[in-house]
Amino acid sequence: MSALVLHEFHKNLNARMGDVHGMDVVMDYGSPLAEHAALRHSAGILDLSYRGRICLTGADRVRFLHGQVTNDIKALREGCGCYAALVTAKGKMESDLNVYCLTDELLLDFEPGLTEPVSRRLEKYIVADDVQVVDVAPHYGLLSVQGPKVELILRRLAVSGGFPSKPFDFVRIADTVFGELYLMNRPRLGSEGVDVFAPIASLRAVASELVDAAKVAGGCACGWQAFEVARIEAGIPRFGVDMDESNIPLECGIEAQAVSYRKGCYVGQETINRIHSIGHVNRELRGLRLEAELKDLPAKGDKLFHSGKEAGYVTSAVSSPSLGSPIALGYVRREVNGIGTELTLRVAGGESIARVTELPFVKQGSISP
Repeated sequence: MSALVLHEFHKNLNARMGDVHGMDVVMDYGSPLAEHAALRHSAGILDLSYRGRICLTGADRVRFLHGQVTNDIKALREGCGCYAALVTAKGKMESDLNVYCLTDELLLDFEPGLTEPVSRRLEKYIVADDVQVVDVAPHYGLLSVQGPKVELILRRLAVSGGFPSKPFDFVRIADTVFGELYLMNRPRLGSEGVDVFAPIASLRAVASELVDAAKVAGGCACGWQAFEVARIEAGIPRFGVDMDESNIPLECGIEAQAVSYRKGCYVGQETINRIHSIGHVNRELRGLRLEAELKDLPAKGDKLFHSGKEAGYVTSAVSSPSLGSPIALGYVRREVNGIGTELTLRVAGGESIARVTELPFVKQGSISP
């Protein structure tokens, strides 16, 4: 397992560590419910340094990546970014990506454990292009501040230059204490959020400042468990769980954010555009409200039925503190995935009702479904 640079820092905060795709991750700091509340109502500090981070350099980097991903990379100017998917020639997902246009590089941020496959996939298509794929995780860590009090927390860093105002915009700050910081506007839970890319040498100092500021504002350091609950409440799919190599982006609820139909050719475009022109896919990711008295949460792959016929399957499920009931994400066939449709969830312990629900389950600033 690849250990976090701040492993001991987190242990000193009473962290319980775990493993996600071979990467060292903070699971919680002893109170997942309090951490979840911080993410929803004040601010939570997350160490996301377990995520993959690579940079593309070279004169052809923009043209090259534009031909590899589903979104419009040529339209990005310095200080901007976008969300995109990396797909096969048949349109199947290989990863989702946050892409940022730096001065001389394109920065890609993605799910843990995918640095090797993403790099290998990109390098496969580099022929005579002036493009280099560089793993920057050993040089820059990734911290994230998520919740409605983000700006208040970031002021604690005492940096000048302001904060990025729109999602995927970012600012670069050359600070005399912390070094070169990148602050990305990246709401990861449907609320407000900023990712902080910081040099490894100053990562501990930056993390300490952020955690101290969060405590003053009623927040705290948060782990994977609280983050996952808040993510599912926000109806945000995660690659490797809610979308994988069996899916195309149009099924996953990410089409509006991740796919451009005005850009030029890219790997997988023909398949995706053809399906788009037909007007629909056969299944789509949906929210599922489960029965409050359900004893055991469904596992990934547990089946959904409608009128006795198989209609889909569950991908993620949690017990929602905000709603006081279990909820899930899952794929449901198009003909029976309308809001309010009742499905039968079949698990090892028996059957129960799963109702198709509008996403997000929890709207920003609300605890109503």
